[in-house]
Amino acid sequence: MIWFDRKFEFVHSPDTFPAIVERLRDTTLRLRARTAGLSEAKLQNGIKGGWSVRKIIGHLGDLEPLWAGRLTDFEAANETLRAADFENKLTHESDHDSCDINSLIDRFDRLRSELVTRLETVTLEQVSQTALHPRLLQPMRLIDAFYFVAEHDDHHIAQLTSLLRE
Repeated sequence: MIWFDRKFEFVHSPDTFPAIVERLRDTTLRLRARTAGLSEAKLQNGIKGGWSVRKIIGHLGDLEPLWAGRLTDFEAANETLRAADFENKLTHESDHDSCDINSLIDRFDRLRSELVTRLETVTLEQVSQTALHPRLLQPMRLIDAFYFVAEHDDHHIAQLTSLLRE
């Protein structure tokens, strides 16, 4: 499924926020597990002209500043969350395919760890703060925004899994 075609229902109780943070924390572990011992050919090839394993992991790292920025938007009580680059320009222009896979994962891990550290300080009251998501054009609570991030991670990890089965 194409990410931009996904529909979301945001129904999570605020007390489930710690579990969402744990999903976000564990993405690096899942990336390392999926890529351990892969051949150069597996790291380089994409499905049907799609992104390679390296490009997918590079993309996840490319989006970390957006997620951190959206947390800042909630902290500042902004009415609308900052927009993503729908064309993924940074990912397309970056040469992730020439990077060492461990370097890509380490970059993601560093940025994700910074985000998780910030999320661990979010209060139950803050979890329910709302702002408008610029693409979905619907109000989104902070918990919903980071559930969205966890779903985005899972979407790309599922792509990796499919790619590695080829």
